[in-house]
Amino acid sequence: MNKPKYKLGVIGLGEGRSIISAAMQSERWDLVNVCDINEEMCKLRKDEFGFQRYTLNYMDLLNDPEIDVIAIYTPDQLHGRHIQMALEAGKHVIVTKPMLHSLEEASGLLQVWKSSGKHVFVGQSSRFFEPMIHQRNDFLAGYHGEVDTVETSYISDSRWFLQKDWSRQRGFSWLYNFMIHAVDLAKWYLPEIEEVFGYGHSSNTNKEYGLTAPDSMRFVMKDKEGRIAQVSGSYTKPSLQHIEPGISCTLRGTKGTSRAVYSNLLYHTHFPPEQPVTHTFEEKFPYYFRFEGTSHHAGEYQNYIEYFTDCLEHGETPKPDLMEGIHTLSILTAMERSMESGTPVKVNDVLSEFCLEL
Repeated sequence: MNKPKYKLGVIGLGEGRSIISAAMQSERWDLVNVCDINEEMCKLRKDEFGFQRYTLNYMDLLNDPEIDVIAIYTPDQLHGRHIQMALEAGKHVIVTKPMLHSLEEASGLLQVWKSSGKHVFVGQSSRFFEPMIHQRNDFLAGYHGEVDTVETSYISDSRWFLQKDWSRQRGFSWLYNFMIHAVDLAKWYLPEIEEVFGYGHSSNTNKEYGLTAPDSMRFVMKDKEGRIAQVSGSYTKPSLQHIEPGISCTLRGTKGTSRAVYSNLLYHTHFPPEQPVTHTFEEKFPYYFRFEGTSHHAGEYQNYIEYFTDCLEHGETPKPDLMEGIHTLSILTAMERSMESGTPVKVNDVLSEFCLEL
């Protein structure tokens, strides 16, 4: 029996490149139309992927009755407005991280979402990478026992990113654009993080590009039960690429320990009485990394849009949803404030300040 297809519109064709690839290779999606204010970018993607339509006007996507879902990959400061417009047009939403660039828009967006009856799904792509999928399945199966320590990191030499004009614009943050991957993985396993404490530092390399937002950060977090997460990030220094995994997540439990790593498609486990095992997924490298080495990872996007369709068909809420996305932003805000003050910050204090009840 053939499953129904969903009709997709995409806005923002720079970062949207990966979801275009994902949709066009999926049996569950039809790419109906795409949008960008830069017509040269539209033509570039049209030539690259061979689709027939594009528009420079977002309203063309919103007013198209054929489109079921809007995928938003525009600059961060535009996400809130673009999400709201899509919901008001009766569309489901997929939005890249960070969902919003601050919590100031969150309360109003919550109200629009509640009255829309539509889903907002935050594309936290690292959850949908091969090693992380296997780690999650093992966690849900209970192989780790009681997990009370989570260690996540995103360590990379990302100085290349500073060559992008918009990365040097006011408001760019390594925390919101990079380290959010590690924060999300920590929150995935400790969903009720209540307090954070950490330090950040802005390197001379960072400052040479006019940036002051810290490019090296180290944090400790705890949840309501006292369980601990360590979250690390570093972005403008040479990395040990042959041993550093890029993004990683380590779970330590009473029955076993595992570590899922990003760049080399490895998953390490030790579930006694079994001996330690390293699981490799090298055969899936072409699926995940489709162009420009490992800088674009469309396989994760394909995994999460397939997951999105499964949720819609079964009447389930795709996660992370808007509520979870706001809680993640409250953690990021608390992290910023802890770096500024040098003291622990409670997440609920942040939520209360912005009149958010989740």
